[in-house]
Amino acid sequence: MAGLNDRILILGCGCFGVSTAYHLLKRGFTDITNLERSLVVPAPDAASNDINRIVRSSYSDRFYSEFARDAISLWKNGEEWGDSYQESGVVVLGFPEPSPGATIQGDLVGSYSRESYNNDLAIGADVTLLETPDALRSAFPSSTPVASLDSKTGYLNKDGGWADAGKGLKRMINRVTQMGATIISGKEVKELVKELIKDGTGFKTIGVRCSDGSQYDASLVVSALGSWTPSTFPGLNFNGACLATGQCVAMVQLTPEEAKAYRKCPVVLDFNTGFYIFPVTENNVVKMAIHSVGYTHLKKNVSTPRTISSDGDRGLAIPKQDLGYLRSYLGEVYPELAAKPFSATRLCWYNDSPDGDWVISKYSGDAGLILATGGSGHAYKFLPNIGSLVADLIQDKLSPELIQKFSIDRPQGKADLSRKGFTQELPLDQLCTLSDLLL
Repeated sequence: MAGLNDRILILGCGCFGVSTAYHLLKRGFTDITNLERSLVVPAPDAASNDINRIVRSSYSDRFYSEFARDAISLWKNGEEWGDSYQESGVVVLGFPEPSPGATIQGDLVGSYSRESYNNDLAIGADVTLLETPDALRSAFPSSTPVASLDSKTGYLNKDGGWADAGKGLKRMINRVTQMGATIISGKEVKELVKELIKDGTGFKTIGVRCSDGSQYDASLVVSALGSWTPSTFPGLNFNGACLATGQCVAMVQLTPEEAKAYRKCPVVLDFNTGFYIFPVTENNVVKMAIHSVGYTHLKKNVSTPRTISSDGDRGLAIPKQDLGYLRSYLGEVYPELAAKPFSATRLCWYNDSPDGDWVISKYSGDAGLILATGGSGHAYKFLPNIGSLVADLIQDKLSPELIQKFSIDRPQGKADLSRKGFTQELPLDQLCTLSDLLL
Protein backbone atom coordinates (compact mmCIF):
# COMPACT_ATOMS: atom_id res chain seq x y z
CA MET A 1 0.00 0.00 0.00
CA ALA A 2 1.32 3.43 -0.97
CA GLY A 3 1.93 5.98 1.77
CA LEU A 4 0.60 9.53 1.74
CA ASN A 5 4.07 10.96 1.13
CA ASP A 6 5.07 8.49 -1.59
CA ARG A 7 5.66 9.87 -5.08
CA ILE A 8 2.77 8.83 -7.33
CA LEU A 9 3.30 9.20 -11.08
CA ILE A 10 0.12 9.19 -13.20
CA LEU A 11 0.46 8.74 -16.96
CA GLY A 12 -2.24 10.71 -18.74
CA CYS A 13 -4.53 13.67 -18.09
CA GLY A 14 -7.79 12.20 -19.33
CA CYS A 15 -10.77 11.04 -17.32
CA PHE A 16 -8.99 8.27 -15.37
CA GLY A 17 -5.78 10.24 -14.87
CA VAL A 18 -7.09 13.53 -13.48
CA SER A 19 -9.90 11.90 -11.48
CA THR A 20 -7.31 9.63 -9.83
CA ALA A 21 -5.12 12.62 -9.03
CA TYR A 22 -8.09 14.46 -7.55
CA HIS A 23 -9.14 11.64 -5.25
CA LEU A 24 -5.61 10.91 -4.09
CA LEU A 25 -5.10 14.58 -3.24
CA LYS A 26 -8.43 14.65 -1.38
CA ARG A 27 -7.19 11.75 0.74
CA GLY A 28 -4.00 13.54 1.72
CA PHE A 29 -1.44 12.31 -0.81
CA THR A 30 1.20 15.00 -1.19
CA ASP A 31 3.35 14.11 -4.23
CA ILE A 32 1.25 13.64 -7.38
CA THR A 33 2.59 14.19 -10.90
CA ASN A 34 0.64 13.69 -14.14
CA LEU A 35 2.57 13.28 -17.40
CA GLU A 36 0.71 14.17 -20.61
CA ARG A 37 1.93 13.26 -24.11
CA SER A 38 0.25 16.29 -25.70
CA LEU A 39 1.82 19.75 -25.60
CA VAL A 40 -1.66 21.08 -24.89
CA VAL A 41 -3.68 19.96 -21.86
CA PRO A 42 -6.21 18.48 -22.27
CA ALA A 43 -5.01 16.71 -25.42
CA PRO A 44 -6.99 17.77 -28.52
CA ASP A 45 -7.48 14.16 -29.59
CA ALA A 46 -8.29 12.64 -26.19
CA ALA A 47 -11.62 10.83 -25.93
CA SER A 48 -12.30 12.78 -22.73
CA ASN A 49 -11.92 16.11 -24.56
CA ASP A 50 -15.09 16.53 -26.60
CA ILE A 51 -18.12 18.78 -26.89
CA ASN A 52 -20.40 16.32 -25.10
CA ARG A 53 -20.73 12.95 -23.44
CA ILE A 54 -23.84 11.11 -22.25
CA VAL A 55 -24.47 11.09 -18.51
CA ARG A 56 -26.84 8.19 -17.78
CA SER A 57 -27.56 5.66 -15.08
CA SER A 58 -29.22 3.32 -17.58
CA TYR A 59 -27.06 0.20 -17.32
CA SER A 60 -27.93 -3.46 -17.22
CA ASP A 61 -25.21 -3.83 -14.57
CA ARG A 62 -26.44 -2.62 -11.17
CA PHE A 63 -22.97 -1.50 -10.08
CA TYR A 64 -22.67 1.01 -12.92
CA SER A 65 -26.24 2.25 -12.39
CA GLU A 66 -25.55 3.01 -8.74
CA PHE A 67 -22.10 4.47 -9.41
CA ALA A 68 -23.57 6.67 -12.17
CA ARG A 69 -26.29 7.84 -9.80
CA ASP A 70 -23.56 8.95 -7.43
CA ALA A 71 -21.70 10.69 -10.27
CA ILE A 72 -24.85 12.54 -11.35
CA SER A 73 -25.35 13.86 -7.82
CA LEU A 74 -21.79 15.23 -7.98
CA TRP A 75 -22.25 16.72 -11.45
CA LYS A 76 -25.13 18.79 -10.06
CA ASN A 77 -22.77 20.73 -7.79
CA GLY A 78 -22.57 24.02 -9.67
CA GLU A 79 -19.69 25.32 -7.58
CA GLU A 80 -17.58 22.38 -8.69
CA TRP A 81 -18.71 21.95 -12.28
CA GLY A 82 -20.34 25.20 -13.36
CA ASP A 83 -22.56 24.54 -16.37
CA SER A 84 -20.54 21.50 -17.53
CA TYR A 85 -23.53 19.23 -16.86
CA GLN A 86 -26.91 19.68 -18.56
CA GLU A 87 -29.81 17.59 -17.26
CA SER A 88 -31.77 17.21 -20.48
CA GLY A 89 -33.05 13.72 -19.71
CA VAL A 90 -32.15 10.59 -21.69
CA VAL A 91 -34.56 8.68 -23.94
CA VAL A 92 -33.44 5.04 -23.99
CA LEU A 93 -34.62 3.11 -27.05
CA GLY A 94 -34.03 -0.51 -27.89
CA PHE A 95 -37.06 -2.28 -26.45
CA PRO A 96 -38.19 -4.94 -28.97
CA GLU A 97 -41.68 -4.85 -30.41
CA PRO A 98 -44.18 -6.45 -28.01
CA SER A 99 -45.75 -9.60 -29.41
CA PRO A 100 -49.57 -9.54 -29.92
CA GLY A 101 -51.38 -9.56 -26.61
CA ALA A 102 -48.21 -9.24 -24.54
CA THR A 103 -47.15 -6.35 -22.35
CA ILE A 104 -43.94 -4.49 -22.87
CA GLN A 105 -42.82 -5.63 -19.43
CA GLY A 106 -43.38 -9.28 -20.25
CA ASP A 107 -41.45 -9.24 -23.50
CA LEU A 108 -38.36 -7.48 -22.25
CA VAL A 109 -37.16 -9.66 -19.42
CA GLY A 110 -33.43 -10.25 -19.85
CA SER A 111 -32.83 -7.58 -22.48
CA TYR A 112 -30.23 -4.90 -21.92
CA SER A 113 -32.81 -2.13 -22.07
CA ARG A 114 -35.20 -3.92 -19.76
CA GLU A 115 -32.48 -4.57 -17.19
CA SER A 116 -31.41 -0.94 -17.47
CA TYR A 117 -34.96 0.18 -16.87
CA ASN A 118 -35.30 -2.12 -13.85
CA ASN A 119 -32.05 -0.83 -12.40
CA ASP A 120 -33.09 2.77 -12.92
CA LEU A 121 -36.32 2.04 -11.08
CA ALA A 122 -34.48 0.28 -8.27
CA ILE A 123 -32.09 3.17 -7.65
CA GLY A 124 -34.91 5.72 -7.58
CA ALA A 125 -34.42 7.42 -10.93
CA ASP A 126 -37.31 9.42 -12.38
CA VAL A 127 -38.26 7.16 -15.31
CA THR A 128 -41.32 6.89 -17.54
CA LEU A 129 -42.11 4.08 -19.96
CA LEU A 130 -42.78 5.25 -23.52
CA GLU A 131 -44.77 2.40 -25.04
CA THR A 132 -46.35 4.15 -28.03
CA PRO A 133 -45.12 6.52 -30.76
CA ASP A 134 -47.22 9.30 -29.24
CA ALA A 135 -45.65 8.71 -25.85
CA LEU A 136 -42.17 8.76 -27.36
CA ARG A 137 -42.80 12.00 -29.20
CA SER A 138 -44.10 13.56 -26.00
CA ALA A 139 -40.57 13.33 -24.57
CA PHE A 140 -39.51 16.02 -27.07
CA PRO A 141 -40.59 19.67 -27.24
CA SER A 142 -43.73 20.09 -29.34
CA SER A 143 -41.84 22.46 -31.63
CA THR A 144 -39.17 19.86 -32.50
CA PRO A 145 -39.60 18.12 -35.89
CA VAL A 146 -39.44 14.51 -34.71
CA ALA A 147 -39.89 11.40 -36.86
CA SER A 148 -42.94 9.18 -36.49
CA LEU A 149 -41.02 6.74 -34.25
CA ASP A 150 -43.62 4.12 -35.19
CA SER A 151 -41.30 1.14 -34.80
CA LYS A 152 -39.70 2.19 -31.53
CA THR A 153 -40.40 1.87 -27.82
CA GLY A 154 -38.36 2.85 -24.81
CA TYR A 155 -38.33 5.00 -21.70
CA LEU A 156 -37.34 8.45 -20.50
CA ASN A 157 -34.92 8.87 -17.62
CA LYS A 158 -35.22 12.48 -16.47
CA ASP A 159 -32.29 12.09 -14.06
CA GLY A 160 -29.57 12.29 -16.68
CA GLY A 161 -28.41 14.20 -19.71
CA TRP A 162 -25.01 15.19 -21.01
CA ALA A 163 -21.78 16.88 -20.03
CA ASP A 164 -19.58 19.27 -21.97
CA ALA A 165 -16.64 16.87 -21.79
CA GLY A 166 -13.89 19.32 -22.60
CA LYS A 167 -15.21 21.89 -20.15
CA GLY A 168 -15.58 19.36 -17.34
CA LEU A 169 -12.10 17.94 -17.93
CA LYS A 170 -10.52 21.41 -17.90
CA ARG A 171 -12.25 22.23 -14.62
CA MET A 172 -10.86 19.09 -12.97
CA ILE A 173 -7.37 19.69 -14.37
CA ASN A 174 -7.44 23.20 -12.91
CA ARG A 175 -8.69 21.82 -9.62
CA VAL A 176 -5.96 19.21 -9.18
CA THR A 177 -3.35 21.82 -10.07
CA GLN A 178 -4.73 24.12 -7.38
CA MET A 179 -4.66 21.20 -4.94
CA GLY A 180 -0.95 20.67 -5.54
CA ALA A 181 -0.60 18.21 -8.42
CA THR A 182 2.18 18.77 -10.94
CA ILE A 183 1.13 18.41 -14.58
CA ILE A 184 3.89 18.14 -17.17
CA SER A 185 2.85 18.25 -20.82
CA GLY A 186 4.75 17.18 -23.92
CA LYS A 187 5.94 13.97 -22.28
CA GLU A 188 5.40 10.91 -24.45
CA VAL A 189 6.14 7.87 -22.32
CA LYS A 190 8.17 5.24 -24.12
CA GLU A 191 9.04 2.63 -21.51
CA LEU A 192 8.71 1.61 -17.91
CA VAL A 193 11.82 1.74 -15.77
CA LYS A 194 12.10 -1.36 -13.60
CA GLU A 195 14.44 -2.67 -10.93
CA LEU A 196 15.08 -6.18 -9.72
CA ILE A 197 13.33 -7.01 -6.46
CA LYS A 198 15.86 -7.73 -3.71
CA ASP A 199 14.84 -11.36 -3.29
CA GLY A 200 15.31 -11.89 -7.02
CA THR A 201 11.73 -13.02 -7.62
CA GLY A 202 10.88 -10.40 -10.22
CA PHE A 203 10.92 -6.72 -11.19
CA LYS A 204 9.16 -3.62 -9.91
CA THR A 205 8.35 -0.48 -11.88
CA ILE A 206 10.14 2.51 -10.35
CA GLY A 207 9.43 5.14 -13.01
CA VAL A 208 9.17 5.85 -16.73
CA ARG A 209 11.40 7.04 -19.55
CA CYS A 210 10.04 9.45 -22.16
CA SER A 211 10.80 9.83 -25.86
CA ASP A 212 12.86 12.96 -25.18
CA GLY A 213 15.14 10.95 -22.89
CA SER A 214 13.82 12.38 -19.63
CA GLN A 215 13.14 9.99 -16.76
CA TYR A 216 10.66 10.30 -13.91
CA ASP A 217 11.03 8.15 -10.81
CA ALA A 218 8.16 7.16 -8.54
CA SER A 219 7.10 4.85 -5.74
CA LEU A 220 4.07 3.91 -7.83
CA VAL A 221 3.16 4.40 -11.50
CA VAL A 222 -0.51 4.60 -12.53
CA SER A 223 -0.96 4.12 -16.27
CA ALA A 224 -4.08 6.02 -17.40
CA LEU A 225 -3.23 6.36 -21.09
CA GLY A 226 -6.61 5.38 -22.49
CA SER A 227 -6.54 4.12 -26.08
CA TRP A 228 -2.76 4.71 -26.22
CA THR A 229 -2.20 2.04 -23.55
CA PRO A 230 -1.58 -1.02 -25.80
CA SER A 231 0.69 0.80 -28.27
CA THR A 232 2.71 2.52 -25.53
CA PHE A 233 3.43 -0.74 -23.72
CA PRO A 234 3.25 -3.51 -26.35
CA GLY A 235 5.39 -5.73 -24.15
CA LEU A 236 2.84 -5.89 -21.34
CA ASN A 237 0.36 -8.74 -21.15
CA PHE A 238 -3.12 -7.20 -21.12
CA ASN A 239 -4.84 -10.60 -21.20
CA GLY A 240 -7.07 -9.46 -24.08
CA ALA A 241 -8.63 -6.72 -21.92
CA CYS A 242 -7.23 -3.69 -23.78
CA LEU A 243 -7.94 -2.88 -27.42
CA ALA A 244 -7.85 0.57 -29.04
CA THR A 245 -10.93 1.09 -31.22
CA GLY A 246 -12.12 4.04 -33.25
CA GLN A 247 -15.77 5.06 -32.96
CA CYS A 248 -17.59 7.04 -35.66
CA VAL A 249 -18.89 10.52 -34.86
CA ALA A 250 -20.51 13.19 -37.06
CA MET A 251 -21.81 16.72 -36.54
CA VAL A 252 -24.40 19.00 -38.13
CA GLN A 253 -23.99 22.76 -37.90
CA LEU A 254 -27.24 24.71 -37.51
CA THR A 255 -28.02 28.39 -37.69
CA PRO A 256 -29.12 30.05 -34.42
CA GLU A 257 -32.69 30.08 -35.70
CA GLU A 258 -32.64 26.39 -36.69
CA ALA A 259 -31.07 25.45 -33.36
CA LYS A 260 -34.00 26.74 -31.33
CA ALA A 261 -36.11 23.70 -32.21
CA TYR A 262 -33.48 21.26 -30.83
CA ARG A 263 -32.28 23.18 -27.77
CA LYS A 264 -34.53 21.49 -25.19
CA CYS A 265 -34.39 17.95 -26.57
CA PRO A 266 -33.31 14.94 -24.52
CA VAL A 267 -30.32 12.80 -25.34
CA VAL A 268 -31.49 9.84 -27.46
CA LEU A 269 -29.73 6.48 -27.11
CA ASP A 270 -30.87 3.47 -29.15
CA PHE A 271 -29.38 0.21 -27.89
CA ASN A 272 -30.72 -1.65 -30.95
CA THR A 273 -28.49 0.26 -33.35
CA GLY A 274 -25.97 1.91 -31.03
CA PHE A 275 -26.97 5.30 -32.44
CA TYR A 276 -27.09 8.23 -30.05
CA ILE A 277 -27.60 11.95 -30.51
CA PHE A 278 -27.35 15.02 -28.30
CA PRO A 279 -29.32 18.24 -28.02
CA VAL A 280 -27.81 21.17 -29.90
CA THR A 281 -24.82 22.82 -28.18
CA GLU A 282 -24.41 26.51 -27.39
CA ASN A 283 -22.48 26.75 -30.67
CA ASN A 284 -25.49 25.30 -32.53
CA VAL A 285 -23.86 21.93 -33.27
CA VAL A 286 -25.75 18.64 -33.14
CA LYS A 287 -23.44 15.69 -32.54
CA MET A 288 -24.28 12.04 -33.11
CA ALA A 289 -22.34 8.78 -32.98
CA ILE A 290 -22.63 5.01 -33.00
CA HIS A 291 -21.79 3.07 -29.83
CA SER A 292 -20.31 -0.05 -31.44
CA VAL A 293 -17.34 -2.37 -31.31
CA GLY A 294 -15.57 0.06 -33.64
CA TYR A 295 -12.50 -0.13 -35.84
CA THR A 296 -8.92 -1.16 -35.17
CA HIS A 297 -5.86 0.45 -36.75
CA LEU A 298 -3.02 -2.03 -36.61
CA LYS A 299 0.61 -0.96 -36.45
CA LYS A 300 3.06 -3.77 -35.77
CA ASN A 301 0.03 -5.89 -34.85
CA VAL A 302 -1.10 -3.44 -32.15
CA SER A 303 -4.19 -1.28 -32.65
CA THR A 304 -3.05 2.34 -32.43
CA PRO A 305 -5.17 5.53 -32.45
CA ARG A 306 -5.29 7.40 -35.75
CA THR A 307 -6.17 10.98 -34.83
CA ILE A 308 -5.72 14.59 -35.84
CA SER A 309 -2.40 14.55 -33.95
CA SER A 310 -0.94 11.62 -35.89
CA ASP A 311 -2.63 12.02 -39.29
CA GLY A 312 -3.73 15.64 -39.57
CA ASP A 313 -7.24 16.42 -40.80
CA ARG A 314 -7.50 12.95 -42.40
CA GLY A 315 -7.26 11.54 -38.89
CA LEU A 316 -10.80 12.85 -38.36
CA ALA A 317 -12.28 10.98 -41.33
CA ILE A 318 -14.62 8.03 -40.81
CA PRO A 319 -15.53 5.25 -43.28
CA LYS A 320 -18.07 6.27 -45.91
CA GLN A 321 -20.41 3.41 -44.99
CA ASP A 322 -20.65 4.67 -41.41
CA LEU A 323 -21.44 8.13 -42.69
CA GLY A 324 -24.40 6.52 -44.44
CA TYR A 325 -25.47 4.66 -41.31
CA LEU A 326 -25.36 7.88 -39.29
CA ARG A 327 -27.51 9.73 -41.80
CA SER A 328 -30.02 6.87 -41.93
CA TYR A 329 -30.31 6.61 -38.14
CA LEU A 330 -30.51 10.39 -37.87
CA GLY A 331 -33.52 10.33 -40.19
CA GLU A 332 -35.28 7.92 -37.83
CA VAL A 333 -35.20 10.58 -35.10
CA TYR A 334 -34.84 14.01 -36.73
CA PRO A 335 -35.71 13.77 -40.46
CA GLU A 336 -35.10 17.46 -41.17
CA LEU A 337 -31.55 17.22 -39.83
CA ALA A 338 -30.91 14.19 -42.03
CA ALA A 339 -31.55 16.43 -45.03
CA LYS A 340 -28.63 18.70 -44.07
CA PRO A 341 -24.92 18.25 -44.81
CA PHE A 342 -22.61 17.04 -42.10
CA SER A 343 -20.22 19.74 -40.93
CA ALA A 344 -17.51 17.45 -39.54
CA THR A 345 -16.62 13.89 -38.53
CA ARG A 346 -14.31 12.35 -35.98
CA LEU A 347 -12.91 8.98 -35.01
CA CYS A 348 -13.08 8.89 -31.22
CA TRP A 349 -10.66 6.33 -29.82
CA TYR A 350 -11.51 4.15 -26.82
CA ASN A 351 -9.60 1.51 -24.93
CA ASP A 352 -12.06 -1.37 -24.94
CA SER A 353 -12.38 -4.54 -22.92
CA PRO A 354 -14.45 -7.43 -24.34
CA ASP A 355 -16.91 -7.39 -21.44
CA GLY A 356 -17.16 -3.60 -21.17
CA ASP A 357 -15.85 -3.57 -17.60
CA TRP A 358 -13.02 -1.19 -16.78
CA VAL A 359 -9.44 -2.16 -16.02
CA ILE A 360 -8.53 -0.81 -12.59
CA SER A 361 -5.92 -3.29 -11.57
CA LYS A 362 -2.53 -3.99 -10.13
CA TYR A 363 -0.31 -5.49 -12.80
CA SER A 364 0.54 -9.07 -11.92
CA GLY A 365 4.08 -9.53 -10.68
CA ASP A 366 4.84 -5.80 -10.51
CA ALA A 367 4.15 -4.02 -7.22
CA GLY A 368 4.98 -0.66 -8.77
CA LEU A 369 2.42 -0.57 -11.60
CA ILE A 370 -1.34 0.01 -11.63
CA LEU A 371 -3.54 0.15 -14.73
CA ALA A 372 -6.46 2.60 -14.78
CA THR A 373 -7.98 2.29 -18.23
CA GLY A 374 -10.40 0.21 -20.33
CA GLY A 375 -13.08 2.91 -20.36
CA SER A 376 -14.91 1.00 -23.11
CA GLY A 377 -16.83 4.07 -24.19
CA HIS A 378 -18.60 4.67 -20.88
CA ALA A 379 -16.12 6.18 -18.43
CA TYR A 380 -16.39 9.94 -18.89
CA LYS A 381 -19.73 10.32 -17.08
CA PHE A 382 -17.89 9.09 -13.99
CA LEU A 383 -15.25 11.84 -14.10
CA PRO A 384 -16.29 13.10 -10.63
CA ASN A 385 -15.92 9.71 -8.93
CA ILE A 386 -14.07 7.12 -11.04
CA GLY A 387 -10.75 8.09 -9.46
CA SER A 388 -12.08 7.00 -6.07
CA LEU A 389 -11.93 3.39 -7.29
CA VAL A 390 -8.28 3.77 -8.29
CA ALA A 391 -7.50 5.45 -4.97
CA ASP A 392 -9.22 2.59 -3.15
CA LEU A 393 -7.05 0.10 -5.03
CA ILE A 394 -3.89 2.05 -4.20
CA GLN A 395 -4.85 2.09 -0.51
CA ASP A 396 -5.94 -1.57 -0.50
CA LYS A 397 -9.54 -0.54 0.22
CA LEU A 398 -11.21 -1.80 -2.97
CA SER A 399 -13.67 -4.60 -2.29
CA PRO A 400 -12.75 -8.14 -3.39
CA GLU A 401 -15.74 -8.12 -5.77
CA LEU A 402 -14.53 -5.00 -7.56
CA ILE A 403 -10.92 -6.19 -7.55
CA GLN A 404 -12.10 -9.21 -9.52
CA LYS A 405 -14.50 -7.21 -11.73
CA PHE A 406 -11.76 -4.82 -12.87
CA SER A 407 -8.76 -7.16 -12.78
CA ILE A 408 -6.53 -7.28 -15.85
CA ASP A 409 -6.39 -11.03 -15.27
CA ARG A 410 -10.14 -11.67 -15.13
CA PRO A 411 -11.63 -14.27 -17.50
CA GLN A 412 -12.72 -12.72 -20.80
CA GLY A 413 -15.69 -14.88 -21.75
CA LYS A 414 -18.47 -12.33 -21.25
CA ALA A 415 -19.51 -9.92 -24.03
CA ASP A 416 -20.41 -6.24 -23.73
CA LEU A 417 -24.17 -6.44 -24.27
CA SER A 418 -24.52 -2.72 -24.95
CA ARG A 419 -22.74 -3.09 -28.30
CA LYS A 420 -23.22 -5.23 -31.38
CA GLY A 421 -21.12 -6.35 -34.33
CA PHE A 422 -17.54 -7.39 -34.88
CA THR A 423 -14.42 -5.24 -34.80
CA GLN A 424 -13.04 -4.45 -38.26
CA GLU A 425 -9.76 -2.99 -39.44
CA LEU A 426 -10.16 0.67 -40.44
CA PRO A 427 -10.41 0.78 -44.27
CA LEU A 428 -8.04 3.66 -45.06
CA ASP A 429 -9.00 3.58 -48.75
CA GLN A 430 -12.70 4.05 -47.94
CA LEU A 431 -12.61 7.06 -45.63
CA CYS A 432 -14.94 9.95 -46.34
CA THR A 433 -13.81 13.21 -47.90
CA LEU A 434 -15.27 16.69 -47.46
CA SER A 435 -17.46 16.17 -50.51
CA ASP A 436 -18.97 13.06 -48.91
CA LEU A 437 -20.31 15.20 -46.05
CA LEU A 438 -22.62 16.93 -48.47
CA LEU A 439 -25.90 15.43 -49.62
